Amino acid sequence: MLKNWIVRINFLIALAGVTGSLFFSEVLRLPPCSLCWFQRILLYPLLILYGVALWSEDAGYQKYVLPFLILGLAIASYHNLLYYGFIPESLTPCSAELSCASKQLEVLGFVTIPLLSFIAFLSLLALEFKIRNYKK
Repeated sequence: MLKNWIVRINFLIALAGVTGSLFFSEVLRLPPCSLCWFQRILLYPLLILYGVALWSEDAGYQKYVLPFLILGLAIASYHNLLYYGFIPESLTPCSAELSCASKQLEVLGFVTIPLLSFIAFLSLLALEFKIRNYKK
């Protein structure tokens, strides 16, 4: 029972991430940097995988989502370190016209797009580990 609720929560987190990224780029017209594109590439399939897991009630989905989550969290971590200046901009894969460290949106002075991505991937991964450690 708890597993099903966690999968639903993960589906909603992935849905919020996909919807948010599309809102930022299509409505607010904020162009995504290279690292944002990589994070999107890893987040969008998660919405489908969690949706299929809810529909089919198959626990086998976990072996498919884990690589997406680990890679997404690694890229989001790197992006945040770059964004907040812990890594020099010379070590970025971004283009000259759009830097991965450029400040496009800050809510409350600290909530940024890279931070939202990091929180989403971290939350999804933490809940996946909660499912793995859950005993009936």
